[in-house]
Amino acid sequence: MDTADQQSKGMRWARWSAVLIVLAIGGAAFVLSFAALRDLAIMAHTPTRLAWLFPVIVDGTIIQATIAVLALADSDERTFFTRVLVAGATVSIGGNIAHALVSGHGVLAAILAVIAPAALLVDTHGLAVLLRTRNTAAPAPTPIAAAVEPDSADDPAPDVVPIVSAPVPVHTFHTPPRPVAPLLPVAVPIPTGGN
Repeated sequence: MDTADQQSKGMRWARWSAVLIVLAIGGAAFVLSFAALRDLAIMAHTPTRLAWLFPVIVDGTIIQATIAVLALADSDERTFFTRVLVAGATVSIGGNIAHALVSGHGVLAAILAVIAPAALLVDTHGLAVLLRTRNTAAPAPTPIAAAVEPDSADDPAPDVVPIVSAPVPVHTFHTPPRPVAPLLPVAVPIPTGGN
């Protein structure tokens, strides 16, 4: 196995690992944010049976914008979705902070409430950079010239300088990974004590 194949496999492994990590962090951040935003909506007197819609709107917008930013990596339309992503994340972070403060958990809880959505943004950006990185093969080494010493001093043959070139690297083409369908929130009825 040559170095290019090892780099290619290493890059594929890094990309898939990053995708799995981002999905795990994103799932955890979504669940934590969903719970806080739903609770905040209930505190704002949204009917309990409808309170789940608020986090779906806020965090669903973040998921949709993230997918669009990744899909439109080389497009001018990416700027719009980047702004939507930042706005959605700002609302999510603000809602998580408001929930911590309004529910009486204090400043430390408000600071901790920022971690999950902020980590999701940082990891998403890292994933986008990683997915845009292309494998580049190392440049071919320059030819090496070596002088050959004659075997004996009485040899009338001229000095021969062979040119030894390095082998040309073989470029393999790999198909990019297929896009994975995003995880969508599922409405789960929550018993409310007899209604």
